[in-house]
Amino acid sequence: MKNILFIINYFYPDYASTGQLVTELCEKLQYDYNITVIAAFPNYANKIPEKYKGKRFVYETYQNIKIIRVAVPEFDKTKKGSRIKYIIEYFINAFFAIFKADKPDIIFSISQPPILGGLLGLLGKVFRKAKFVYNIQDFNPEQIEAVNYSNNRFVINIMRKIDNFSCNMADKVVVVGRDMKDTLIKRNKKFDIRKCSVINNWINEKDIYPLDKENTFVKSFIEENGLENKFITMYSGNIGLYYDLENIIKIVPYFNKYKDVCFVFVGEGAKKNEMIDWCNRNNVTNVKFIPYQPKEEIIYSLNAADVHLVTNAKGIKGVSVPSKIYGVMAVGKPILGILEKGSEARNLIEDSNCGICVDPGDYEEIKNKIEYFYLNKDNIKQLGLNGRRYLEENLTMSKSINKYKELFDNI
Repeated sequence: MKNILFIINYFYPDYASTGQLVTELCEKLQYDYNITVIAAFPNYANKIPEKYKGKRFVYETYQNIKIIRVAVPEFDKTKKGSRIKYIIEYFINAFFAIFKADKPDIIFSISQPPILGGLLGLLGKVFRKAKFVYNIQDFNPEQIEAVNYSNNRFVINIMRKIDNFSCNMADKVVVVGRDMKDTLIKRNKKFDIRKCSVINNWINEKDIYPLDKENTFVKSFIEENGLENKFITMYSGNIGLYYDLENIIKIVPYFNKYKDVCFVFVGEGAKKNEMIDWCNRNNVTNVKFIPYQPKEEIIYSLNAADVHLVTNAKGIKGVSVPSKIYGVMAVGKPILGILEKGSEARNLIEDSNCGICVDPGDYEEIKNKIEYFYLNKDNIKQLGLNGRRYLEENLTMSKSINKYKELFDNI
C-alpha cells in the first residue's frame, strides 16, 4: 500500500474550500493508501484553539488519517505584513514536518500558500526521494497581479520562475480547469504538457442537494437571519481579494425600490469589514452578512437563496476556478456568473444552461440581470435544475476522486 503525504495549509475542521476538498479526498482514499497530512493549526476564522498554543507540532488522527499540525500565528487577512508572517512561519514548520512523516512514496502539495506550497512539495521530493504531484488551485503570481496586490516586478518575476520550476520538477501537475491548462502552457514554455491532468473540484452531491424553502432547517435559517418573505441574492464563500465584491455591493442601493429584495453574504475574508463599513456609511439596510456555516449545515444556507452570485475579478480567467459553483449547482439554484468569457466556471454555466453570465466590471449589466431574475422569479427555477442535472451527469465527487486514484496508482 502506497504512502501518500499531503502538504496543505487547511484541513478539517477549517472551513476553507481547499481544506474541505482535500479532507474529502483523503476520506475517500484512506483505505487505499496510508495517508499522512501536514496542515496548519486550525486558524481559518483567525483564532487558534487554546490546545494548540505554545506548541510547534501536534500529532493527531482523523478517521484513518495521520495529521501533523504545524504552528502558525493568528493573522489579519487585511494586513499584508500579517499574511506574510503567517506564510513564512507555516512554510518553515511544514518543511521540518516533512521529516517527521513516514517515508512517503508520493508527496501531494497544493498551490497554497502562493509559490511556497509548490516549493514544499518539490523540497519533499528531493529530500524524501518521493514522487511529487503538484495540485494548482490558483496560479500565482498571476492572481496577485490581477488585483494589484503587489507591483514589484522583480519579486513577481522571481515568484513565477520558482513556480515554473516546481511545475517542471513535478511528476504530475493537476489543474482544476481547462482554462488553467492553457495558462500553464502559455506561462511555461519548458513544461511537458503530458504531465498535466485536468481534474475538476467538486461538492459531495449526496450531501448537498435541492431542498424546498419550506424545509424545516432551511426555514429556520431564513427566520434566524430575518429573511422571511425576501428574494435572496446570495454570495457564499470567501469574501476575499479576488472577487470584486467590494465594488459589486455598490449596486445594492438601486434595489431599495423593491422592499422584498435582500443581498446575503455568507462567509469571511479580507474584504468583509470594508463591505460592512461601506454599508454602514451609506445606510444600506437590504444586506445581511452571515458567518461561515458549519459543513453539515451549508446545505440549508445554500438552499435559502433564490439566486447565487459566482464571481471572479477581471484577470482571474485561467488563474483560478471558484469552487462555490459546484455547491450552487448541487442545490439546483440559478446562477448569476460574473466571469470572463472562456473561464472554466463561465463555461460550466453556459454548457449546463444553469444561469446567466456577465463580464466582470460591468456593474450596470450586473444590476440589470439581478433585476431580471427578480422580476421573473417564477420562471427561473428551471435554470437551477439544469445545473443539478448537469452536475449529476458530469461533475460528481466520485468522478473526480476516481481520477485522482487512477493518477496515484499509475504514477
